[in-house]
Amino acid sequence: MASVEFAIATPADAAAIADVYSPYVRDTFISFETEPPHADEMAKRVLTIGAQYPWVKASAGGELIGYAYACENRARLAYRWSVDAAVYVRMSAQRNGVGSALYRRLFALLRAQGYVNAFAGISLPNVASVALHEALGFVPVGVYRRIGYKLGAWRDVGWWQLVLREPPAHPVEPTAIVSLDRSIATAILQGRIASAG
Repeated sequence: MASVEFAIATPADAAAIADVYSPYVRDTFISFETEPPHADEMAKRVLTIGAQYPWVKASAGGELIGYAYACENRARLAYRWSVDAAVYVRMSAQRNGVGSALYRRLFALLRAQGYVNAFAGISLPNVASVALHEALGFVPVGVYRRIGYKLGAWRDVGWWQLVLREPPAHPVEPTAIVSLDRSIATAILQGRIASAG
């Protein structure tokens, strides 16, 4: 595989992101969406979610091969130091460390922003995703039993938690990704610093 580069995704990446994501929606129960979102819908998500939370893309040879992003964990204000996180890698690029590299950068950006916890929901069974998350420090916190119906069966979703930093006694507001110091973001994306904050 060509050298992998990491950057913040923008709405211009929406078609490629949708292309990576579509097989997960169409062919698996990994995503609980039932219709693959088109490029315009994905651009809207990158724009709106990406105003506060990072979307990190991985590219090799000029092709987007994966992405990871964070989003709001819950709408109530007291939850604002926690996020949900997800990673998707093009099927042909799996098992090359791309997913873990995306996640490491995502979590470093979230730490720099001031977030405390990241959560991941995993449709079960999914041995590979569980292994990836636990290798990165996530711990299981519970299972929603038979919460979704897809591809002809009721599916469980397990939840995993990663503590990004010790919860401060007096937390400051998380910094929006668009307001994060560019030099810190660049250093994280280039792998020159693994954590910040």
